[in-house]
Amino acid sequence: MTELPALSGKVALVTGASRGIGYGVAEALVARGDRVCITGRNEDALKDAVEKLGADRVIGVAGKAHDEAHQAVAVERVMEAFGRVDFLVNNAGTNPVFGPIADLDLNVARKVFETNVISALGFAQRTWHAWQKDNGGAIVNIASVAGLSPSPFIAAYGVSKAALINLTAQLAHEFAPKVRVNAIAPAVVKTKFAAALYEGREEEAASGYPLGRLGVPSDIGGAAAFLTSEQSAWVTGQTLVVDGGIFLNAGVA
Repeated sequence: MTELPALSGKVALVTGASRGIGYGVAEALVARGDRVCITGRNEDALKDAVEKLGADRVIGVAGKAHDEAHQAVAVERVMEAFGRVDFLVNNAGTNPVFGPIADLDLNVARKVFETNVISALGFAQRTWHAWQKDNGGAIVNIASVAGLSPSPFIAAYGVSKAALINLTAQLAHEFAPKVRVNAIAPAVVKTKFAAALYEGREEEAASGYPLGRLGVPSDIGGAAAFLTSEQSAWVTGQTLVVDGGIFLNAGVA
């Protein structure tokens, strides 16, 4: 990003943001003037992302999302650097297994839930106590359409995203009226994370979408920007489906 807008006065923490959807979210928030802290597992990739986004307004904290020590450090760093944390976007996620749930290694299932659900709760608790409880703000959880219907061969991922959607409603109820909490449920977005779902057959994969294409990170970035803006000031506890219309085909023979 070469030209940055005037500062908005707001600060966001976006997890899993060195690339893909998380990077798209961070890019959208920086583009409107927010200062942002991004996290990610790979320190080199995180440094590259910070440079691209603008190191004068973006900081990075490397670590594993499910690591409680990392959660604490990330929130401490954003408070030290910017003095506030208005928005949290829980994007960090994992899907390390493909196959029937009947044969799923339960240790893998635990890992999926630790990363996709428990880490989101941990970050939400920490931003709540650090700033949002007294000053307000918004939280956005990046879920998935896999959490809204059966998701063959990625069932553990789907079940974890269903739990994240319910966690969104629980937090929205408990954190109101100071903090709004919503979720975004994307369909397939063109990222390294989802490459196995479309790579080498993108045209075929996109053919079932009424809008004629797969998603891109900026599609989710725009939705996250809306849900952390005053334009959505009366929206909480909701899951915004961003799916190119694919659910319109449900039940169509």
